[in-house]
Amino acid sequence: MHIDIHTRFITLLGDPLAQSFAARMQNRGYEAAGLNLVYFYTVTGQAHLGEIIQGLRHMPFAGFAVTKPNKVKVLEYLDELDPLCAKMGSSNTVVKLPDGRLKGYNTDGVGFYRALDEAGVSVKEKTFFCIGSGGAGRAICSALAYHGAGRILIADLAEESARSLAGDINQNFAPVAEAIPYGDFSRVQEANAVINASGVGMGKTIGQTPLPPEYIRPGQFYFDACYNPARTRFLENAEKAGCPVLNGLTMSLYQGTAQVELWSGQEAPVEAMRQELEKILAEKKRQE
Repeated sequence: MHIDIHTRFITLLGDPLAQSFAARMQNRGYEAAGLNLVYFYTVTGQAHLGEIIQGLRHMPFAGFAVTKPNKVKVLEYLDELDPLCAKMGSSNTVVKLPDGRLKGYNTDGVGFYRALDEAGVSVKEKTFFCIGSGGAGRAICSALAYHGAGRILIADLAEESARSLAGDINQNFAPVAEAIPYGDFSRVQEANAVINASGVGMGKTIGQTPLPPEYIRPGQFYFDACYNPARTRFLENAEKAGCPVLNGLTMSLYQGTAQVELWSGQEAPVEAMRQELEKILAEKKRQE
C-alpha cells in the first residue's frame, strides 16, 4: 500500500467492527483497479457521529462507509440523498462530491438482491419474514418490496422501529409490509424465506439466535446478513432442519463492489474482491 499527497481515504463508521472483512476486500479492489484509495476502520456509535463526519468534510476523503448502528442516524448529517436511499431511509455509502457536499447512497439492497439472485432465490410474489428493522433491515426489506415481494413480515425488539419501516415501505414502494410483535414467531410459518438482519449472532452475541429453532419449517430459505462467523446459530439451526441457507458474504461482496464504483467512478474488480474474501475465509477456517 502506497500513500502519497494524492491518496484519498475512506473509513467505515460503526460498532462493532472486529468482525468486518471490508478493509481487506476494499483495499484489494483498489489495488487491482489501480486506484489511489485507502480504506480503514473507525469504531464509533452515534454519540460522536456528527462530529466525526464534520471532520471528514475537511480531510482528504473520497467518502465513507456506514454500518450498524449508524445507517439511519447518518442521514441527519448529509447534504443530499440518492432517491432510492431517501426512500429506504438508510445509508451505508457516502460520497464526497467535488463541491464538498456529502451525498448518501445505499448499496446494501443492491448487494442483497444480487446475492439472492445468484443463489437462485425468487423474490416476486414470495413471502419474507425479516428479523431486524435497522439499517440493514431497511435496505433488505426495501429491496424486496422494490423487486416485487408479495408480503414482508417485519419483527424487531424495538417494535416502533418495525412499525415505522413497514409504514415507509407501504408508502414508498408497495403496500406489502406488516409489522409483527416481537416474539410472535408463529408467523414465520407463513414465509418462503426468513432473514436475520438484527445483528444477533455476531460480535458480543456470537452463539445466540433471534429465532427459537422450533419455528423453523423445512423447505424455507434462511439468510443471515452476518458473515463472520460464517455459520451463525440462526443458520446452523436452519441447516439442521433441512433448510437451504446463505450468509451475508455475497451480499457484502456486491454491496462493496457497488461502493467502489460510487467512490471511484470506475468499474469494480469483482473477481479480485471475491478472491480476497475467499482467502480470508480460508484463513479463518485454518485457524479454527
